[in-house]
Amino acid sequence: MQFDVQAHLGAIERTVSAPERDGKEARAVTMSRTFPTPVADLWDAVTNPERIVKWFAPVSGTLEPGGRFDIEGNASGDIVACERHSRISLTWEFQGVSWVEAEVADAGEGSARLTLSHIAPMSDFWEQYGPGAAGVGWEMALVGLALYLTQPDFSQPDDAAFAASPDGRAFFLGSSEGWRKAAVAGGEDPEAALAAAKRTTAFYSGQPAESA
Repeated sequence: MQFDVQAHLGAIERTVSAPERDGKEARAVTMSRTFPTPVADLWDAVTNPERIVKWFAPVSGTLEPGGRFDIEGNASGDIVACERHSRISLTWEFQGVSWVEAEVADAGEGSARLTLSHIAPMSDFWEQYGPGAAGVGWEMALVGLALYLTQPDFSQPDDAAFAASPDGRAFFLGSSEGWRKAAVAGGEDPEAALAAAKRTTAFYSGQPAESA
């Protein structure tokens, strides 16, 4: 698999914010990436179960407003809202309930932009890992989507093998650092953000936090 670590890291715009959700303090991890395909195709790639499985994971259920979905080995939830070729909002039930919102927009010259936000209640887990816990994972999913859309022979790499490879370690380190910067820009304490980023890198790469 051809994998340009710096190109993939540089393709993502990252922001961290602190909205309220249901009257409670929350944190939102938001990322955007442009893909070389029209809006209709990008929308289909992120909502069609027959295509989602090729870059993410098997999905079952009723993928329409009011429906319920299940991602094999991952989360389940409800489809809260969906506007075709535009936006989708859903609950994300995995070790608690959080929310995911995704928007697809025309980016010009035959390309389209995906903006994804994962909003979660403020928790001890956030204090420990910061935005990278969700951010790195979703960013890796968008890498899979980019490879699927641009490389006809793409096949998903083994997660453990990728994490142990030089490219994998460089990607996790770079992504964690990107989310650290976004956290600080969003108002998080710099020292706490650095400690959280180290723990996130260690989690994804399987290395001790001290050496991450």
